[in-house]
Amino acid sequence: MTEVFKGNFTQQETIPDDAIAAAVRVMESGRLHRYNVAEGETSEAALLETEFAAAMGSKYCLAVASGGYALAVAMRAVGVVAGDRVLTNAFTLAPVPGAIASLGAIPVFVGVTEGLVIDLDDLATKLDQADVLLLSHMRGHICDMDRLMEMCDAANVIVIEDCAHTMGAKWRDTYSGRFGKMACYSTQTYKHLNSGEGGLIISDDEAAMARAVMMSGSYMLFDRHDAAPDVAAFADIKYDTPNISGRMDNLRAAILRPQLRKLADQCAAWNTRYVIVEEGLSDLTGLTIIERPVDEGFVASSFQFLLLDWDDADIQKVVRGCADRGVELKWFGGAEPAGFTSRYDSWRYVDAPQMPASDRVLKGILDLRLPLTFCAEDCRVIARIIRDEVARTYQQASRGS
Repeated sequence: MTEVFKGNFTQQETIPDDAIAAAVRVMESGRLHRYNVAEGETSEAALLETEFAAAMGSKYCLAVASGGYALAVAMRAVGVVAGDRVLTNAFTLAPVPGAIASLGAIPVFVGVTEGLVIDLDDLATKLDQADVLLLSHMRGHICDMDRLMEMCDAANVIVIEDCAHTMGAKWRDTYSGRFGKMACYSTQTYKHLNSGEGGLIISDDEAAMARAVMMSGSYMLFDRHDAAPDVAAFADIKYDTPNISGRMDNLRAAILRPQLRKLADQCAAWNTRYVIVEEGLSDLTGLTIIERPVDEGFVASSFQFLLLDWDDADIQKVVRGCADRGVELKWFGGAEPAGFTSRYDSWRYVDAPQMPASDRVLKGILDLRLPLTFCAEDCRVIARIIRDEVARTYQQASRGS
């Protein structure tokens, strides 16, 4: 009998009871706006900023409305203006180049390797084209950060890390987000903390974070940010930094704080599921497992594999076959954007030259979510179904049928 999976790939865990209780307290108070606090009270948003800064080991933190907003504000905070060129990954999600374009800046795409990380050799040829690299740790894959930072520092290129998929992940025991001048996180539903939408920015740079706080819409209430620079840092910039309101509210912050305390356990749970799928797909002819570097302490809320050099029709056959059996695969190689999958050549507001080596990798990327609502046996079933469909399609293609 053909095995069918019955799980839901978009069903996340319920919000924890203590987070629900915290949210109810905020709603009962009516004080949802982060600056609407009682005398002597610290807002939930300010508490979240302090706690997240401590968790990541940064001096400063700012809670904002979304991960995409965080990216745009971080770029503005380091000086990106309209017309500037900004380096970024060719393998990323649309909000990353979208954030660059929202400033009137120009994305310059850097290639992707078979390890699904930024191609550092290609980066080396493009470092003279921009002053900022918006580095996307796409789908939780972290490149050699020592080499990347050495290259960027030598070229005076500022690094902003997009850690939407690597909250809690590390490179050589250092958290992702602690390498560049600023780092941005998302708390959208499918990320490692869930508030529906939301974002966090961390930095040790006083001037950049002060500008970010002003831009977020602090209305000169920057002294209510306990994880922000001292008020003296705002003395001059408060007059010439525009308000681009995008604050996080107390309701979302209240939902996030209890989740943050459980982040390490949640990350371990995701990795357990990842390893089960990885083991289930190992040693399968035609399918390439993504090799994780030994220095990468990854956090995997999703799983990727490659069908390198397959015909489009055969890849689509695998996707359809898995879908018929309840397993939802997203194909980044599709000619048309679909859902969250799209390629650099889909973003036609950018005049980007083709990158054949990266095109080969992008064409072969298949992706699936691994929500924590899946148990270990669910992951084994998923791996068996993918394995079966890939093997069948590969054998048929080899026979020319």
